[in-house]
Amino acid sequence: MPITYDQPLYRPPSEGRNLIVQATLGCSFNHCTFCSMYKCKAYQVRPVDKVCAEIDVLANSFPHAHRVFLADGDALGLPTDHCVMLLEHLTSKFRNLTRVSAYATPKNLLDKTPKELSVLQKKGLKLVYLGIESGANLILKRIIKGASQKTHAKAIERARNADIKVSATVILGLGGREDWRIHIEDTAELINQAPPNYLSTLQLTLEEDAYEPFLESQPEGFSFQDDMGILAEQERFISLLAPSRPIIFRSNHASNCLALAGNLPRDKERLLDEIGAVRSGANTVRPEYLRGL
Repeated sequence: MPITYDQPLYRPPSEGRNLIVQATLGCSFNHCTFCSMYKCKAYQVRPVDKVCAEIDVLANSFPHAHRVFLADGDALGLPTDHCVMLLEHLTSKFRNLTRVSAYATPKNLLDKTPKELSVLQKKGLKLVYLGIESGANLILKRIIKGASQKTHAKAIERARNADIKVSATVILGLGGREDWRIHIEDTAELINQAPPNYLSTLQLTLEEDAYEPFLESQPEGFSFQDDMGILAEQERFISLLAPSRPIIFRSNHASNCLALAGNLPRDKERLLDEIGAVRSGANTVRPEYLRGL
């Protein structure tokens, strides 16, 4: 019996080679104005027995799989006992399992007690993907993120204290040409305060059905950044980062006009040089036809 996923189905780029199990459908929050990923779905918790039956099918087809991603938008919103049942079933079926991961919101992480997160980590949840988007409360309020700089920091620290790795994303361009400095400077402040294990920057890219909701959430006269504006943001962002713990940094998502990779703070100067080479005209940005979501 083949698995039939409820579409659309999304996963982080780094999960491209891993098994996907739909523990939930949609996103429990689903109000962010820049995001249209799950606007066509109502949030649902899928029954444990149905999900476990699909895990059995996957285990028969891919018995040597070692990584599993729990979809959809924020499977960590499930009650802890529900998560534990799924994690235990995955562990029993995949003998080589080394990591289970999921999207998470700050609320997901803060709704779990430190003890609950530690239990989930011991059961196999090793990584969560957290969309920070911005550390500026002004920007977070506009995009209806449902979180603040403070709650993002607390969520990152709660996960890390439970030994769950955090892969965080920031969206360049969210402040437009008018408020890019507060967006970047407050985001750098957040990252320095609560460094995730992994940090990625994406470039603001809206699907067609997200344009109107996004613009309605912005002040009148909002101007989108062009590539040079995005690179100015990236340069300022990296220059301000001084994390107390090492961060693996990437900007290689297909939306970015410039792919970067390094460790911070170790590779800060090299990354700034690479950005500077493009801004000075010595190098070029990624062609438009090679970009996407």
